[in-house]
Amino acid sequence: MHNPTTLYLDNAATTPLRPEARAAMEPFLDAAFANASSLYASAREARKGIEVAREQLAAAVGARPEEVVFTGSGTEADNLALKGAAWHAREQGRDGIVIGVTEHEAVAKTAEWLGRVGFRVRVVGVDGNGVVSLDELREAVDEKTAIVSVMWANNEVGTVQPVAEIADIARSARALFHSDAVQALRFLPVDSSRADLTAFSAHKVGGPKGVGALIVRRGTKIQPLIHGGGQERGLRSSTYNVAGIIGFGAAVGAVAAERSSVVPSVEMLRDRLQAELCARITGVHVNGAGAPRLAGHVNVSIEGIEGEPLILLLDGAGVAASSGSACQSGSTEPSHVLVAMGVSRPLATSALRLTLGTDTTEADVDRAVSAVADAVVRLRR
Repeated sequence: MHNPTTLYLDNAATTPLRPEARAAMEPFLDAAFANASSLYASAREARKGIEVAREQLAAAVGARPEEVVFTGSGTEADNLALKGAAWHAREQGRDGIVIGVTEHEAVAKTAEWLGRVGFRVRVVGVDGNGVVSLDELREAVDEKTAIVSVMWANNEVGTVQPVAEIADIARSARALFHSDAVQALRFLPVDSSRADLTAFSAHKVGGPKGVGALIVRRGTKIQPLIHGGGQERGLRSSTYNVAGIIGFGAAVGAVAAERSSVVPSVEMLRDRLQAELCARITGVHVNGAGAPRLAGHVNVSIEGIEGEPLILLLDGAGVAASSGSACQSGSTEPSHVLVAMGVSRPLATSALRLTLGTDTTEADVDRAVSAVADAVVRLRR
C-alpha cells in the first residue's frame, strides 16, 4: 500500500495511474473481458477499444494508426526496433549498428547482444551536458549502417537530443533512425515522423505498467521478435492486453491535452528546486544544465556523500527519489550516463535524481529541499 505521507519525486521511474486511464480500463477488467481476437460481440467491443487507443496514440505523436504496434513494454519496443531492423537489414547487406553512449540499457544491451552475433556496433560519445556529438555520429555512420539509435530525451539527466539533425545523418546513409521516446512523451510534443522507429511506454505517462508501443513508419521493414497468432500485422504476436492498451491510449490523450498548460509550471518548480538545493547545500553540481532538458528532471551531484545512503535517508524522511548510481553485485558503480558526460567518479556516485510530476507543488519542493539538506548534513558528519 502506498504511504500517503510519501513525497513522490521519482516520476522518471514510473508515474501514478491517471484517473482517465483507470476509468477507461475498468470495464475491460470486469464484464468486458473478452479476447480481442475472437469474433463475437464482446470481443469486437474489446477490439474497438484497442483501435480507439491506437488512434489516440497516433494522434498524439504524429503517426498513422496503422503505424502503431503495441508491445509489452518500452524495453520490448526498443528490442523490436533494433533487432527487427538489424535482422532485416542484414539480408540487404547492411550490418552496422550505431548508438549513443548514454542510451537506456534497453538499447545498449540490445546493441551489445547484436555485436555478439556478428553486427558491427559503434558507440557515439556526448558532450558535458549529455548531447550526442553530431560530428562523431557522422563519422560512425557509413553505407552499411543498418540503424542509428539515439534516445529522444535521457532518463537520468533529462537531456533532449537534436533529433532532427540525427535523423538527417542517418537518412543520408539510408540507415534507419530509431529513438527511444519513453521519457519524452510526458513533457515534449514528440513528432514520430522524424524517426523510422519510435518507442513509448504507458507507465511513464500515467498509464499502466506492462504496455508499450513502437511506431513503425510506413515503408519501414523489420522482422518480428515474437511469432504466433499474427497480431499487430504479424510484428508482435500475443493475446492483447486489452485493458492495458486502452489505459495507455486514455493516458496519452490526457497528457497531450494538458501538456501546453502543465509544462511551464513544472519547469518553474524544477528551476526552484534546483536553485534551492544549490543555495542550501555547498558543493552541489547540476548535471546537464547547459542543454535543453525535460521539464521535470533535476540531477545533481553533491560533494562528500554517496548516492545510495542519501536515497535511504530520504526514504526514511518520506521522500521517494533515485540515485544516478546502480548497485550491482554488492558494489556501487557510477552512472554510465554521468561518466560519459565527463563527471568524475566521486561525483558520479554522489548523484541524486529528483523527477517531478504534474501534481508536484511548491510545498513539495520546499519539503524536498529541506529533506535533502538535512540528509547531507548527517552524511557529512
